[in-house]
This record gives sequence, C-alpha cells and structure tokens, in this order.
Amino acid sequence: MKGIYWLASYPKSGNTWTRAFIWHFLDKRETAFDINSLFTGPISSSREIFDEYSGLESGELSWDEIERLRPEVFRAASAETEGPLYCKCHDAYSFLPDGQTPIIPPDVTLGALCLIRNPMDVCVSFAHHGGHKNYDRSLKMMNDPNAHLVRHPHKQGEQLPQRLLSWSGFIESWTYAKGFPVKVVRYEDMKQKPLETFTGIACFLGFEVDQSSIEEALEATRFERLQEQEKNSGFKEKLPRAKRFFRKGQIGSWREELNDAQVAAIIESHRDVMRKYGYLDEHDQVLY
Repeated sequence: MKGIYWLASYPKSGNTWTRAFIWHFLDKRETAFDINSLFTGPISSSREIFDEYSGLESGELSWDEIERLRPEVFRAASAETEGPLYCKCHDAYSFLPDGQTPIIPPDVTLGALCLIRNPMDVCVSFAHHGGHKNYDRSLKMMNDPNAHLVRHPHKQGEQLPQRLLSWSGFIESWTYAKGFPVKVVRYEDMKQKPLETFTGIACFLGFEVDQSSIEEALEATRFERLQEQEKNSGFKEKLPRAKRFFRKGQIGSWREELNDAQVAAIIESHRDVMRKYGYLDEHDQVLY
C-alpha cells in the first residue's frame, strides 16, 4: 500500500525511539540494531529529497516557492515507493497562503502519529539538544506561535525550514487535521506502559502484531541500548554543539532544572492542551 505515515512530533518527544522501534519491527534482522542505519523514510524537511523530486535547487528558491512545491514533492516520493513510508516530521500541519491547501497532502497520507511529551521535559531536553542550558531560550520558542526550525537567513543546511508553531499549536494542528486518521501517543506512556503503547502504535500502522515481536523490538531499542551505541559509535542525528543525543530520556527531570517562573510561563501558555492530555490537573498541578 503506497502512502505516508507521518511520525509528527515537537522535537525531543520520542520520535527517534519510535522510528527505531518501527525499523526493528519491520526489518527483523538477525544482526544487532544500529542507530546509524536507522531509516524508515525521509524526514519531511529533507533538502535532498526536495531537490531530487522537484528537479530544482532549493537554495535558489524563496521560502514561499519551496512551500508551494512541497505537497507535490511528497506526492512524488510516495508514488515511487512500493509500500508505506514512515516519515519523521517536525512540521506543524499547516497550509499554503491560500488557507486551503495543506502542505502535508491528505491524498497520500495513510495516517499520522502525533507524539507528545510533557512540555516541561521538552523545554529542558530541547535546550540540551541545542548544546546549552538556557531554558528561557527554549521556553521562548515553545511559546512562540510563529516558531520555525532551521530558518537561518544566511545559512543553508541539510534540512529545509519547518513551520513549528508553539508547543500547543503544533499538537493542535495535527490533532485537528482532516482527511486521515491521527493517533496521539504520549512519551510518558511509551516509558511507563511500553508493551501496551507500542502495540497500539503497531496496530495503528497496520503491522501484523504478536506480543513476542513487540517485546523483541522493545528490548532491542531500549533507551540504555541506544545510549550505549551513541557512546561507542556516535549518532549522525546529534547536533555538533550537543554533548549527546540520548541524554536521560526520563520523566520529570524538569523538576531539577526549571525555576518557578519558567514553570508558570509554560503553564500559562499551554494550560488547555496540558489539561487535555493529562499533564495538568484542574488546580494547575503538573502531573508528571
């Protein structure tokens, strides 16, 4: 079945772990899982893929011109594959300037996993991912409804700019998307109820599921294993300025890092979505 499953997440919300699980589950190799061979499909923002399927040099185009072409690039990539692609995506589900045409085309979308994580932990992890501990900087980006990733006016990298939105805006953009099924998966459930949660992921993606295969994939992709591989061999997705990609992977480590003002600012900006997904109770007490 041709088409794309989007693995959509705000950064540092379990996307790499999910892709590792999918890769191992589908590949079923006898050799050990290798994080640097991980490939379930191209990232939505790949400049190389855009240039290949558009036949143009993205570096010579304006951002508006690139955005108008992206839906057709996704259609072309989907048409050339024999089966589904499972594509990492940090793009919010947004539209072209006409307000009607989605950049992620529903006609080639089989479904989307919307991977979410407590924004307190995201704030801390996102800062370390960028090689710093300036949590106010991460917080400012998470609260910005116009936030973008990789949008440097004088630098061209391997990825195209991505319209990220705020933490809440990103989640709501995908959960309100129409024309294909969307499954929300919390990172906290991946950690605390792995067998149940990843079985649900596998079923949503249409895999033939049995408990032993799920357990095998989970064992092969345990956080400690991924962390050890990065320590021994490095990880190509780590940013140069970050100390490591697989840092802690814990629930609630924000309690040791964020001050009261930072916590209050996150709650003020994201109260409704935090309550909706069980991160906050009616008295504004953080539950994870």
